[in-house]
Amino acid sequence: MPLFGAHKSIAGGYHNALLEAQAHACDTVQLFTKNNNQWYAKDLTEDDIRVFKKTLRQTRLRFPMAHDCYLINLASPDATLYRKSIEAFVIEVQRAEALGLRYLVTHPGAAVDRDEEAGLIRVARALDEVHGRCPDFHVQVLLETTAGQGSSLGHRFEHLARILSLVSQPERLGICLDTCHVFAAGYALYPENEYRATFRAFDRLIGLSRLRAFHLNDSLKAFGSRVDRHAHIGKGRIGIEAFRLLVNDRRFRNRPMVLETPKESADVDDMDAINLRVLRRLVAK
Repeated sequence: MPLFGAHKSIAGGYHNALLEAQAHACDTVQLFTKNNNQWYAKDLTEDDIRVFKKTLRQTRLRFPMAHDCYLINLASPDATLYRKSIEAFVIEVQRAEALGLRYLVTHPGAAVDRDEEAGLIRVARALDEVHGRCPDFHVQVLLETTAGQGSSLGHRFEHLARILSLVSQPERLGICLDTCHVFAAGYALYPENEYRATFRAFDRLIGLSRLRAFHLNDSLKAFGSRVDRHAHIGKGRIGIEAFRLLVNDRRFRNRPMVLETPKESADVDDMDAINLRVLRRLVAK
């Protein structure tokens, strides 16, 4: 069975994300280690780290992960933004390591000059610098598949394969596959023959062994639209049967599958509970 979880808020303390996940009987969790729309991050205190690690042990959540700041662009052709992004990403890695997280998910970035190859090279160079400045760290960076909006990189499996071929330490990287993003990028997840074809392509270009985690989201927008708009499970254009295939795929047992579905109700936890219930009911007994 996959390890189901959700992205949870750190409001009131980093450990609260873990407690919220536990309250929903989650197996795993994703969180931000800082405000995701600001460059600035208040330093983690020794007490923050101590309480978080203690709560993590108590909740027994597996493969805890963070998502980095949305402002970071490791593919930027602008020298100032590129340097700022690298410095911010180093801090993200350091924070994830300090908290004892297993993975740090990041979007590859956007080549706003429309030169994809140059953008991919910049991403690889940035990751090499980050890894060089964070030697012997245990947290692993996961490159996330993207929908391909604008000049975003990562909407083709070839993009991710290229980054892996360019970096000096590819073993320190993995992939996080977002279902909404790959669907919007033009990779079918249903019917079964198309689902199989998508993962054959992934395996051929990247390797299923590098697929460490999933973001589970339906898509508001059409197949191949390259527009990133998440929807609740079974309530979008992907449809429920694609998720049935995924959660029952024996190759992905014990892989973390984290919801990033909209939190639009007054009680932000309600929709997570509903989506998790839908996913659990799809798993064959």
